Amino acid sequence: MSHSPVRPLVACGMAAFAASVFAQDARPARTNLAPVVVTATRTAQEPFDVAAAIDVVATPPDGTLDVNLSERLQSIPGVVARDRQNYAQDTQISIRGFGARSTFGIRGVRLYTDGIPASMPDGQGQVSHFNLDSADRVEVLRGPFSALYGNASGGVIQLFTADGTEPPEVRLGVAGGSNGNFRVSANARGVEGPIDYNVDVSHFRTSGYRDHSAARRESGNAKLGWQIDDDRKLTLVLNALDVPDAQDPLGLTRAQYQANPRQVASVADTYNTRKSVDQQQAGLIYEQRVNDANSFRVMGYYGQRSVTQYLSIPKATQLSQPGNSGGVVDLGNEYGGGDARWVYSDQLAGRPFELAAGVAYDNQNQHRQGYNNFVGDTLGVRGLLRRDEIDRVYDFDQYAQATWRVADDWTLMGGVRHSTVKFGSKDRFIAKGNPDDSGRVDYSATSPVLGVLYRIAPIAHLYANWGKGFETPTFSELGYRADRGAGLAFDLRPSHSRNAEVGLKLQPRDGTHAEIALFRADSRDELAVATNLGGRTTYQNIARSRRQGVEASLDTTLASNLKLVLAYTHLQATFRSPFLTCVSAGCAAPDTPVAAGTRIPGVPRSNGYAALRYGAERGWQAGIDANAMGATSVNDLGTESAPGYVVFGLSGGYVTERDHWRINTFARVDNIADRHTIGSVIVNDGNGRYYEPAPGRTFLVGVDLRWKE
Repeated sequence: MSHSPVRPLVACGMAAFAASVFAQDARPARTNLAPVVVTATRTAQEPFDVAAAIDVVATPPDGTLDVNLSERLQSIPGVVARDRQNYAQDTQISIRGFGARSTFGIRGVRLYTDGIPASMPDGQGQVSHFNLDSADRVEVLRGPFSALYGNASGGVIQLFTADGTEPPEVRLGVAGGSNGNFRVSANARGVEGPIDYNVDVSHFRTSGYRDHSAARRESGNAKLGWQIDDDRKLTLVLNALDVPDAQDPLGLTRAQYQANPRQVASVADTYNTRKSVDQQQAGLIYEQRVNDANSFRVMGYYGQRSVTQYLSIPKATQLSQPGNSGGVVDLGNEYGGGDARWVYSDQLAGRPFELAAGVAYDNQNQHRQGYNNFVGDTLGVRGLLRRDEIDRVYDFDQYAQATWRVADDWTLMGGVRHSTVKFGSKDRFIAKGNPDDSGRVDYSATSPVLGVLYRIAPIAHLYANWGKGFETPTFSELGYRADRGAGLAFDLRPSHSRNAEVGLKLQPRDGTHAEIALFRADSRDELAVATNLGGRTTYQNIARSRRQGVEASLDTTLASNLKLVLAYTHLQATFRSPFLTCVSAGCAAPDTPVAAGTRIPGVPRSNGYAALRYGAERGWQAGIDANAMGATSVNDLGTESAPGYVVFGLSGGYVTERDHWRINTFARVDNIADRHTIGSVIVNDGNGRYYEPAPGRTFLVGVDLRWKE
């Protein structure tokens, strides 16, 4: 009989929560400032009073590498954030099963930094430019209210850069450890008259756990605020990222993983698979309070992102197919847009009422070129041009969202968003055997959401909500037709979902917060793989699918300077309709049946996190944590899966303050038992290389310095 590796964490959590509640009168309460979030309602609210599942993660505890967003999201239920140990691909993130099918980038989840989209209008995004050194907090919204952010809103993740501080601070950090990991960062933040600033630069490099996985990342972030007067503020956000020639080790088959998890597929070395990214972005935000009841906010942004990626498509495949787009992808992106929002906060029928209404426009122009990845017998270099097109996608959305406290114990929330998403492609490479692929396709949807919160008692709030959402195909999924004809895959339809959740939020005492939520999302026209042929993946719509489950979390102070954090998710994600799919790289048409009830790949049955931390502002720090992941199916047939696991970590350090200095020295050990585990999966890989191994036992040491005037 098999057992989930997550169940022991759940049992420990129940016991710890009971002990926390019943012990509340045995020690004095601690006064903590309640966190404030804006992602759920677009106005400042305490999470405890919001009729939705939303969490805020502040600056992580001292002693982490803090390079990947996955380090910040471990304690949030419903979220699976996998560090792929592959910097040629982005962090793999899914929320309640949405976004799990993505083999690169992030889809199905909306991403923002300081209110500026990090997701493109087609729904594909990335978090590689998220600057964690300068961040104040990360907010994660799950469930129906995510739909009010438009296309592909299976959830919303938003990072907020910290404002300048008074007195000014300078922060320096250095950390290094196993596999050649090294991070150095410098940050300055402060206030000078009406100007506040937060400027950060960071450098990270790694040799990689696996062969052929070395990478380097340079990033910079600046947030400059100008308080024009008491009612007006202007904020400038600048961001830059450079990732040159990050090596891509690709995935492994099960046999390769079992033989040597550090190895790479031979084609990775043969074609020197790698990826380079260069991005610059600027955003400007203007906020004005008109009077006590009215205010408005206008945001505009513009960015450029270039990507060059060398793939492992065989030379013979490219030579034998006139329409093949080659093994080198060269993308030049220009993107931008804006959001204008009016907020009204007063009373309606004598009760507190808030309304936010606005319009949003986002545009992406992409110059996509493809080249052979060979010249003669030399492989892994740029060869002849095989693809040249201009792709454009833009959205234009209108939204309104209201919160009304209709009685002391009752709050109603509701909203609606209308979205229009338009794709167009102009083929500039037309040759014999490669006809004109130009075309366009438009999508639109209206997404309503309703919610209610009931205050059972001062310590317990019950909520429920319901809404509709939708997700268009991305340009990557529209790029090829399953029938191998010319043009975009016009036959693909957007996926529409109906989402519902009910939850209970508890704050039995100061310093303790617990939540439990039941959720269900029924989707029609789910996107799944149709064919894999010659390095091209095509997609199809599946009639019905379902994601349902339960998530729970606890954050509590057990004793003086001793904190416990727990999170658990159980998720059933299945196809509800049968369909045909491909099972091999040479499959030209779907021919293998997938039964109704088959698990959606990339979604673990359960996952959990537990951490016990000791430490005050100064002195010794210590912690132990556990990450658990259930078995994860890797293909639509459900014939293979990554096994579940539990890994433990230990951390410790010492913090001292002298005059103007705060000095934190720290050390950490991850995967103490040195277990071999699958860190992430590549869903439906046509070559059966589904598995991306995670490191065994690793070490990290470092020091963070802060200087204040």
